[in-house]
Amino acid sequence: MGTNASILLIKKAGSITSFSSLNAIKRTVDPKVGHAGTLDKFAEGLLIVLTGSMTKLNVLFSSMDKSYRATIHFGMETDTLDPEGEVIATSPIPSYETVKEAISHFLGPLEQAPPQYSALHIGGKRASDLARKGKVVEMAKRPITVYEFTPIKYEDGVLIADISVSKGTYIRSIARDLGLACNSRAYLSALVRTRIGPYHLDEAVDPKQKEAVLASLANTDEYMKRVQNLSLLEVPNHELFQLSNGTFPRSYRFIRENEGNQYGALYSRDGTLRAVADLTRHKLIAQIHPFRKEEES
Repeated sequence: MGTNASILLIKKAGSITSFSSLNAIKRTVDPKVGHAGTLDKFAEGLLIVLTGSMTKLNVLFSSMDKSYRATIHFGMETDTLDPEGEVIATSPIPSYETVKEAISHFLGPLEQAPPQYSALHIGGKRASDLARKGKVVEMAKRPITVYEFTPIKYEDGVLIADISVSKGTYIRSIARDLGLACNSRAYLSALVRTRIGPYHLDEAVDPKQKEAVLASLANTDEYMKRVQNLSLLEVPNHELFQLSNGTFPRSYRFIRENEGNQYGALYSRDGTLRAVADLTRHKLIAQIHPFRKEEES
């Protein structure tokens, strides 16, 4: 377990995949890199990036609610439900009053059918691969929640809105379904992710700016404290040497305890994040800040 285990907030650019946006991080921080919550190629905005052994904690971040600034284009629908697809249907553009009325029915718990062009697996194969072969894929609906759907601007059949949703929600599907609810058609023409859980886009750095990326590594301690479904533990100084050798501490106290939670962040008394552990197995997953001899007293 290396000391490059970290949490980074980066700004993904449009026109590149989420995977490709990690290339600079691999060179700057650690070749072992993962991200929580994929953004489509055309989309941009916040990505949570985990490096080193911290990649094992993806489950903590991928389940968080998310917020977006969405641009929905009425009057046509594409096969991919985004600007990269082929137009498959056209229709009259609805009035703003019609759009606002329809939006009121897109709040709270809903059942949503994911896009055919998605990474979901159907019968062991990606739905998008089947769709590209011309096969009609029946996408089963699944429960989602829309917490906020606030129109910002509507002009010439183009709606800009702020949308906050639960894990697993496809904004492309919301665009499609909103179009149909307005007796029209629609697709998602632009998307910016502005928030993931307690993390916001204005905190993120450009992954190509090496100095900014390296400076942001210092935020890992603070970012970890924001994870709500995580226990926080304080470890006494005399345990730090064993902790640095990969041994789960024999003594500690809970700063914040989440009943039944699997993971815990271990801090020294000075508030420094030292490691992350699987509390059910009493096993360290990631080591963050190394032990210094003068800390043992």
